[in-house]
This record gives sequence, structure tokens and C-alpha cells, in this order.
Amino acid sequence: MPDLPLWKYLLGALCAFNIGMAKTGMPGLGILAIPLFVVTVGDARLSAGWLLPILLSADLLAVFYYRKHAAAGRLFTLLPSVAVGMAVGAFVLKYDDKVLRPIVGAIILSMLFLFLLRKRSVNPLPTDGALYSGMYGSFTGFATMIANAAGPIMNIYLLSKRLGREEFVATGAWFFFIVNATKLPVYIHHGLISRTSLMFDLALLPASLAGALIGRRLLMKIPQALFETAVIVLAFLATILLFF
Repeated sequence: MPDLPLWKYLLGALCAFNIGMAKTGMPGLGILAIPLFVVTVGDARLSAGWLLPILLSADLLAVFYYRKHAAAGRLFTLLPSVAVGMAVGAFVLKYDDKVLRPIVGAIILSMLFLFLLRKRSVNPLPTDGALYSGMYGSFTGFATMIANAAGPIMNIYLLSKRLGREEFVATGAWFFFIVNATKLPVYIHHGLISRTSLMFDLALLPASLAGALIGRRLLMKIPQALFETAVIVLAFLATILLFF
């Protein structure tokens, strides 16, 4: 077990709880845990690797809960461009985190601006086609590889598809389970996952499970309009945190 003070274990548990809740009920909430987890681990680069098993476990729970609601067809058009983005992200992963995170923040802000522009436009921009899915897919792959920060981009993409709450969460859960599982060998290769990090993740697993259970109940009670507004607001707040 890592030799960390008690307050870091408590902060890590809070992050795991938020991630669990985000995966099953409030997409976007998990991104708020990323900067807090950096404080917990004490190293921005290592925190990405330490956090990945927690994300994977929460993805599995969400896939199980909403296994009947996923819009799998929405994912296949994204995967090739996601792979390209992840390859670029793996190449630049060696650079300093202070350089990479503002880049991710700028990408997410751009995606959010385009989404809001389309929402208000009389003649909205198209949300289908290879160019549209390729843009979102490549940016999602890049952001998830270098900072585990693709949630806001993927959430904006799914919002543009006008999915219901359960379908939204289920589709995102399958997508990130596949993507996060693909990242695992890359992070191991870069030395970002170790026995020590896995022991720490195991200690946080109950908090992630508790968050997932509460998130599922929360999703059933939130009106669709409020759900969409919350996703947009959380995406914006998370992006601001990436700059700091």
C-alpha cells in the first residue's frame, strides 16, 4: 500500500466516488476528479496511470447497469478516428503535463462552442458524416490518452445525437470501456501503472461502487432538459479546471 497520509486516501476516495457517479448518472462529473487526483498522487503524469483502473472498474459497472440501452451504432463510426487520436496522444505522452492539459482544454472549449453554435443556429451545422465523427473521434482519442480528459468531448458529441438519458450513459460507458482498456498497455509501457498504484486503486474501489449506485438512482430522477444542461455546465467547468 502506498505510504500516503490519511487525507490523500480520503481525497482519492472522493475522486473515485465522483467517477462512479459520473459513469452511471452524471456524465461530466468525473472530469472534476482529475485535478483533485493529481493532488492526491502528487504527480500529474503518474496520476493518469493511477486513475485508469478506477475508470475501467466504473466503466464495467455502467456497462452492466445499462447493457440494454447502448446505441452501439454510434460508436463504430468514431473508433477509427479515435485510434488515430490515441496514437498521436501516445507519441506526445512524454511531454510535460503543463503543456498538454491546456491543449486539451482548448480543444474541449472549441467543441463546446461549436455545439452551442449549432444549438442556436437557424440552419444548424450537420452532425453526421465522416468529417464530423472524425473530428470528434480524433480529439477524443488524443484527450483520453494524454490526460483521461475525453469525457467532455464525448459528452458533447453524444448530446448532438439527441440521445435519451439511459442511451446517452450506456453508449458513453461502452465507448470509454473500450478506449480505456486499449490505453492500459500503453500506460504500463510508460511505467504509469505499478503494483503500488493498483493497491491504492483497490482501496478506493468501494467508493467508486458507492458512487455508481447513487449515480444510477440520480439518473432516474433527473428530467431530460436538466440532464442536458448539467452535462454542458460540467463540461465547461471541467475545461476551466484543466487550464489550472
